[in-house]
Formats: sequence, C-alpha cells, structure tokens
Amino acid sequence: MKIKWLGHASFLVESKEGTKILTDPFEAGSYDGAVGYSPIHDEADIVTVSHDHADHNAVDSVGGSPEVVRGPERRTVKGIEIRGVNTYHDESRGQDRGRNTVFVIEVDGLHVGHLGDLGHPLSPEEIKELGHIDVLLAPVGGYYTIGPEEAKRVAESLGAKIIIPMHYKTEALGFPILPVDDFLKLMDEVERANGTSVEIDADKLPSETTVVVLDYE
Repeated sequence: MKIKWLGHASFLVESKEGTKILTDPFEAGSYDGAVGYSPIHDEADIVTVSHDHADHNAVDSVGGSPEVVRGPERRTVKGIEIRGVNTYHDESRGQDRGRNTVFVIEVDGLHVGHLGDLGHPLSPEEIKELGHIDVLLAPVGGYYTIGPEEAKRVAESLGAKIIIPMHYKTEALGFPILPVDDFLKLMDEVERANGTSVEIDADKLPSETTVVVLDYE
C-alpha cells in the first residue's frame, strides 16, 4: 500500500492492485485563501468525505469519476471494505461544528483509519466500533480538531503502529492551529519520509508505534 499526502487532511491511498482512495479533498484557496495547498490533480476510484466543509469535501476537484463515500455505515466499494463511524467536529456533540465521520479502510491487509476533523476524545463505545487500526491518519493541530495530546491518546487507544499526522499548521495553511512539532515532541519514534509518500507492508509494521511525517504535495 502506498500513501501520499496531498495536504491538510487529504491523502491518496493506493492498493497493490492499483485501486485509489482519496480522502477529504480540499478546495484550494478556500476560506479566503487560508487553504493554500496546490489544487488536487489526482484521479481516484473512491473518495471519502468526513464532513461537508470546503477544506474536506471538494469532490469535484478529483478526477476519474470516483464513487463518493459519506456517512457512518459499512460498505464494499470497488472491492475495498470501508466502515464509517459517526463522531463529532467538536466537544459539544456537533452543536458547534456538526458531525464528523471516521473511516476505517481495509487495504492490502491493513486497517487504515482516517479521523477527519475529530473534535473530541473517543468514547469506549466508539473505540470498540472502530476496532484495531494499523495506520492512523490523525489531525494534530488542535483548535478545530483534537490537539497533540488527544491525538496521542486516540492513537494509543486504537493500537496504531503507524501514525501519519495531518491537519496541522504549515506554510501553506493560514488556520490558527499548531505545527506538527508540538505533536512530535510527545512521541518516541519519529521518521521523516523526506517526500510526499510512504509504502507500508502489512508484514513489516514497526514493533513500536512510529510517527511518519510526510511532505505535502
């Protein structure tokens, strides 16, 4: 499995057979230019959308006529098992920013969890519903989502072996959130990919939870 970071909460996950799943496509230039990542030019077979905000739901920017997946349910899409679990974008059960779907995507024998804009700690019931996660794509910037400490606890509760941070402050993002270093200083094992993508094999997961930091495209 190959995972490429497009920026913000958007990743392109590609299976060994070539099926491409793109998560939370952002609208480049949205929020008065605060979302300054390069426009998405990738094609995909499947697009997942955690919630309907412009920095997460720009499905029209994705090429290839993908099937769009929203909401909390279990389904098989183009041979890929996808499970959505309802959560919230805030700590007030959606009263401030609405609902958020966490997706668990099964690719090449790996369970990939995309937290979207999770805004609260996970309850025991939500942890049970999500199940074990091998690779966790986790927001770490805080303010609109969980922050560094919460992200660490969520990853631990799900048993993730690899954490790929997302939704944090970069030179391309004008949101008032924290940079990735605030999260990294809490973690023991950190690797920088020195590129936009990483390949992950189910038979070669690290023994200790490892953070893999990608460059954005």
